[in-house]
Amino acid sequence: MSDKLSPAGSPAGNPANTPAGTSAADQTGTSSAAKTPENPAKVAFASFLGTAIEWYDYFLFGTAAVLVLNDQFFPSLSPVASQMSALATFAVAFIARPVGGLVFGHFGDRIGRKQMLVLSLLMMGGATVAIGLLPGYTTIGVAAPILLVILRLIQGFGVGGEWGGAVLMAVEHAPRHKRAFYGSWPQAGVPAGSLLSSGAFFLVQMMPEEQFLSWGWRIPFLVSALLVLVGFIIRLKLEDSPDMQKMHEDESHAVVPALEMFRDHKHSLLVGIFTLVGSNTLFYLVTVYLLALTPAETDMSRGTVLLAIAFGSLLDIIAIPLVAIFADQHGKKKMMIVGSIVTAAVSVPIFALMMSGQTWAAYAAMVLAFPIGHSFVYATSSGFIAELFEPRVRYTGASISYQLCGLISSAPAPLISTSLYAATGSWIPVALYMAAAQLIAAVFIATAKPKDEVKA
Repeated sequence: MSDKLSPAGSPAGNPANTPAGTSAADQTGTSSAAKTPENPAKVAFASFLGTAIEWYDYFLFGTAAVLVLNDQFFPSLSPVASQMSALATFAVAFIARPVGGLVFGHFGDRIGRKQMLVLSLLMMGGATVAIGLLPGYTTIGVAAPILLVILRLIQGFGVGGEWGGAVLMAVEHAPRHKRAFYGSWPQAGVPAGSLLSSGAFFLVQMMPEEQFLSWGWRIPFLVSALLVLVGFIIRLKLEDSPDMQKMHEDESHAVVPALEMFRDHKHSLLVGIFTLVGSNTLFYLVTVYLLALTPAETDMSRGTVLLAIAFGSLLDIIAIPLVAIFADQHGKKKMMIVGSIVTAAVSVPIFALMMSGQTWAAYAAMVLAFPIGHSFVYATSSGFIAELFEPRVRYTGASISYQLCGLISSAPAPLISTSLYAATGSWIPVALYMAAAQLIAAVFIATAKPKDEVKA
């Protein structure tokens, strides 16, 4: 298919404002032959809840890797090697995520967005509960870390299909001129998942240390079973997106979406991959790396850092839809470029505040990191990336873009930062590394040519 087609399946250049009497299907860019779409607000909220549950599962592992997995699964190694091994186990999921994005994307473009979202939720939840039940190294020996890696790979494969499906359900149900706003709700589900996981570990780490290390850390993983049940019921009740329904009626699916996407959307894929390099690097340095570094190098307790991260995540949840409203009014690309530059400027202050060891400074750092930094790019990225691809390859294109970005930015960020700090003994190179990632993202965003972006 030609890149000239809009992501809604209509010619590029359709005006943002639809005339009176235009059907809901037309407003979302689909034909009136499709079924009446769900209420966009209902779909957006359901996407938010489901995404929050899946990313709760995902972020639990990152927090546990810093706090407890090194002792439970790598006790025979030195403290540094044990911590690096736990972080490496955290990172292996990023290898599976692009594979999951490719597989879920293929069937999401061929069969439907909804079905893949339900499957990804069950896969993530099952692996998370299994981690909570997994015996440690002292019980089953070397089998423990091996099984931990396998379960983490399953988590990565499952979450590989989550983001693309969730944002497309929200964006494809939304009116054309409000795609950023409705698409921002599943985006807000990511910091919501971080908030839930940080809050859960804050509560259980208040237990006596012996009990926490023995069994208390498992509780947040086991609670996932109840959350997944809620998410499963919510997602099962949704109708698939209007664009997907139209493809079923027209039988216009791509035969092999990945091949078509790589053939016709090379530049879009490249832009999609690098769009969130800065945002992802910031998020994982703050929520994973600083959680390990700050208590080790300052007098700040891990509980204080967890509370500060939870506070920042709460602000992020509030800021994301507000930023998206401005993006719908003034342009997604403009908002994301400005956000990347601002985040680069505050990278050093974020680290300086955290490494001061002062509680008030940790909270100030989270204000800079989340509502001022992270939200300005992340809020708008769902609608922005979706508009890079046609509906027939959109699940594949959006998923592979997002997951490859995670592989090159999120996965190595804690490991690169640990190595930089070990080599220099200073946090400044780590902060500069975070700033550089923002500027790289800004350059690629500036080259983007969304095929159906609604202008302010």
